[in-house]
Amino acid sequence: MVAWAVTNLVSLGKATDAILSENYRSILAAENMVDAIERQDSGILLMYLGDAQKGIAQFRENEMGFLAWLARAKDNITIAGEEGLVQSIETDYAAYRGRFSELTDMNAAAGSPFQSSDYQETVYPLFARVREACIGLRNLNEQTMYAASVNAGRVARRAIWSTVAVAASASIVALIFSLVLARRIVEPIRRFMEASRKISLGDYTVQVPVETGDELGRLAGEFNQMATQLGRYHEMNIDQIIAERNKGEAILASIEDGLVVFDTRLKVTGINPAARRFLDLNGPENALRCCEDILPASDVCNLIRKTVETGIQPSIPDEQRIVTLSKGEKPRHCLFSVTAIGGRDRSLSGIVLLLKDVTRLKEVERLKSDFIMAASHELRTPLTSLGMSVDLLLEHAAQGLAEKDRELLQAAHEEVHRMKSLVNDLLDLSRIEAGRVEMEFENVPIPTLFDHVQAVFKSQTGMKEVALTMAPAGDLPKVRADANKIVWVLTNLVSNALRYVGKGGHIQLTALRIGRQVHLSVRDDGPGIPEEYQSRIFQKFVQVKGREAGGTGLGLAICKEIVRAHGGAIWVESAPGRGSTFTFTLAVAR
Repeated sequence: MVAWAVTNLVSLGKATDAILSENYRSILAAENMVDAIERQDSGILLMYLGDAQKGIAQFRENEMGFLAWLARAKDNITIAGEEGLVQSIETDYAAYRGRFSELTDMNAAAGSPFQSSDYQETVYPLFARVREACIGLRNLNEQTMYAASVNAGRVARRAIWSTVAVAASASIVALIFSLVLARRIVEPIRRFMEASRKISLGDYTVQVPVETGDELGRLAGEFNQMATQLGRYHEMNIDQIIAERNKGEAILASIEDGLVVFDTRLKVTGINPAARRFLDLNGPENALRCCEDILPASDVCNLIRKTVETGIQPSIPDEQRIVTLSKGEKPRHCLFSVTAIGGRDRSLSGIVLLLKDVTRLKEVERLKSDFIMAASHELRTPLTSLGMSVDLLLEHAAQGLAEKDRELLQAAHEEVHRMKSLVNDLLDLSRIEAGRVEMEFENVPIPTLFDHVQAVFKSQTGMKEVALTMAPAGDLPKVRADANKIVWVLTNLVSNALRYVGKGGHIQLTALRIGRQVHLSVRDDGPGIPEEYQSRIFQKFVQVKGREAGGTGLGLAICKEIVRAHGGAIWVESAPGRGSTFTFTLAVAR
């Protein structure tokens, strides 16, 4: 069909080319010769009207154009009768030019004006014959072009009908062939589908007949081999799979920590007995719907949802990983952790929530705090009396004592005051941990806090020649905080930095807003904190070994409790020899 269409297009192209190339140039030449001879005749008339010079110039100007178009007409003689017309034009035009030469010679010799009778008798007849011959040449080519156009239309109609006929025949043949081929291909595929359905139902003995040696035949052979291997694998591994599943369920059941598995839609897909006991769940597993249905703490569900959205496991401080479950007879405290389950292509397939029961640890911690508070209260009164006695001795009796006795009395004075400071810190820490310290929250500007801290340490930094600066706060919002407690945290951090920064050192206070929180930092260029202490530095009585202990070891623990009471977090970033940066967060005031 394509070959037939190309043949018809070539035939139609030849007919169209005949219309354009064979006749159009002759028509164009005839039109231009008519135009040139008429302009030459106008020049001769100008000569008869007395303007000989202009008339001769106009004649000569169009003479070259006429001869050029006449030459083109002679070169494009393609149809019958055209050659005779061209020769007639050439002969009559030569006579016309000769008559023009005679007129110009007579005018130059006699100098007399032209007579109009000469034009009508000798010039006009020659002009008329040449013009009529040019028009006849044009008409001859136009008629020939019209005939060629009619022929091209006939060729086009014949091409259309013949192409339609060939296309219809080819379509019928293709349809018959496709039906036969489709039947030949579809029948084996139907057998494959039926065999696949049986395999999905557990029948691994099914076989597809191999009837040909082509691709379908080879595919049938591979399919049969696959079915055989699946049957063998099923027979060998079904018992092992069941045993592994039972072992996994037994391991999960024996774990004392609670485990809850969620999919990416936060629907529960698995839960072990310990988690059921922690969450006081008695219904069947399929009755559990989503995270909010089983967990009373919405923060945990929000954290799981954020992990699903970002694909990154959360990193939160230990103090924020405690969730209280109030279901059952008494509240239960659990330390939770969220772990992402990876799938194919590093995608997330689920979340595991681990719940570790720390109720007894929280109770022990409460008892310890109560004991420390009680012991501190009991020690406070005798220490006060002892301190007053030592102070009186130093004031009134020290002059009468030997030098060694005075030194012992001064050491006792210092130790008593150190013990009083330790007892006061223990009492403050116990009250904060027990929630017995009332926070006076207000909207506080950050520069006000920094200015107060700079005023407190102005003399100390001047004596030690240490620069205490405040980074430009910019357009920072106010924070919701107890100003006195936060100033205490900042002064404690600056005091620690001042203790270890050498002469000419630098301590900087900075603040930066990140989301709905403001990060306040105290940065120094001191010796830094070893990495093994950075995770324990906020615990009670933890101090870096090998350094001068100028405090009780409770300051950072109190800072941590104050910041936690504000709903924030505190951490340290440090490297030995590069200084330390203590940072804590406060909520932006609404």
